Amino acid sequence: MSTVVRIRPVTIEDLPAWEVLYAGYAAFYKVAQTQAMRNTVWSWLMDPQHETKALVAVGANGQLIGLAHYRPFARPLSATTGGFLDDLFVDPEARGSGAADALLEALAQVGRERGWSVIRWITAEDNYRARAVYDRKAERTKWLTYDIKLA
Repeated sequence: MSTVVRIRPVTIEDLPAWEVLYAGYAAFYKVAQTQAMRNTVWSWLMDPQHETKALVAVGANGQLIGLAHYRPFARPLSATTGGFLDDLFVDPEARGSGAADALLEALAQVGRERGWSVIRWITAEDNYRARAVYDRKAERTKWLTYDIKLA
């Protein structure tokens, strides 16, 4: 599938399409996501003071086909700031369109403009299709991820 994909920051008018994409992302990872949860994330994205930002991929037909949520994070050991990609999702119908590559390239440009030292993210080990893109676009690290559940 070859399509023209445009990347831009999310806008208030994107809410309905963003909700569909974000619900699809949650379903992909089997996360029970409520409307209240989506409302919270949307409020962060619309708040210019909040650290979480979003880019969206727009297909040739003008519809949103992908999203990327990101934020800065401190890197004390290197005394730098990096960018963390929290969520990346492309509508299954638009996979293969180049949207994931375009979102990653746009995020890298944001990072360069902000002086970040790295863009970092995690993905599920069995997310093979996405990992094929990530292996082309980034370097896989040796680091393992651990969580301490607090609630």
